[in-house]
Amino acid sequence: MEWGHFRGEGEETSYTPDVSLGEHGRYTPLATVAGAPELNRVFARGLQALQNEVQQPFEKAAAFFLFGALQQFFFDGNKRTSRFMMNGFLMSAGIDAISVPAAKAHEFNDNMIRFYLDKDATEMMALLINCHPDAEKIQKATPRE
Repeated sequence: MEWGHFRGEGEETSYTPDVSLGEHGRYTPLATVAGAPELNRVFARGLQALQNEVQQPFEKAAAFFLFGALQQFFFDGNKRTSRFMMNGFLMSAGIDAISVPAAKAHEFNDNMIRFYLDKDATEMMALLINCHPDAEKIQKATPRE
């Protein structure tokens, strides 16, 4: 619908997109509001938390992907845009990008549905690691709970 800014920062201020979760219904993010003050606040606080609280570059990049996918900052393309950003973070840290193979698309989609429902990133983080060519090395460097 509109590109280059968050939902509500352009002319469209009344439409709030949602994410289909198949048989589990829909996930609806924060409402679109003129000027996007809450989306901007959430974005700033999320970036600050990632910067201050997450040291490991792979974990930070993967968490950014999930953060953007969950918050739905834009009208469309949130998962795609957040994956681009994740890979930009990775490459900036000298780490190869992640590509989810077609053979794992169903697992990716199922895990994303559970993530939207539970807000638990554990499965998605593990899947993203396992899709990376240096998965074993990353698993050793990523803190465990």
